[in-house]
Amino acid sequence: MFRTKVKTLLDNCLEERPDLFLIDFDVLGDNAIKVVIDGDNGVLVGDCMLVSRAIEHNLDREEEDFSLEVTSAGAAAPMSHKRQYKKNIGRTVDVKATNNLKFEALLADANDEGITLVWKTREPKPVGKGKVTVQKEAKLAYNDIIEAKVKIKF
Repeated sequence: MFRTKVKTLLDNCLEERPDLFLIDFDVLGDNAIKVVIDGDNGVLVGDCMLVSRAIEHNLDREEEDFSLEVTSAGAAAPMSHKRQYKKNIGRTVDVKATNNLKFEALLADANDEGITLVWKTREPKPVGKGKVTVQKEAKLAYNDIIEAKVKIKF
């Protein structure tokens, strides 16, 4: 009952802000509410406050004692939502895929079915000695991705 009420409040808040989306939601046994959000344009502290207030101000502490934590998805956290892939197009990502495939590549595209990765590599020339730089491309369905993280460069 309590979980359902909190989820409804959360959903109503996110409907008012279509640029924000839910990554994770949980209510633990001691009524500890944990919400992780992300946004198409990132998440500001004010966005977390908005979600927090939308939940907290509509619950009665006289009825239920609870704690509430609203955070944004961390920069180094794995991507878990299709919208996260779409907002990171053009960035370098590390991807672990099925069949022990690993990629460090540019996220060139993301749609409802999967992603397209592009990278350059040095390969032997088809004729003669030496190597030549070639551009490679891989298309991966979301089901084939075990983990994907944005590579943070300083």
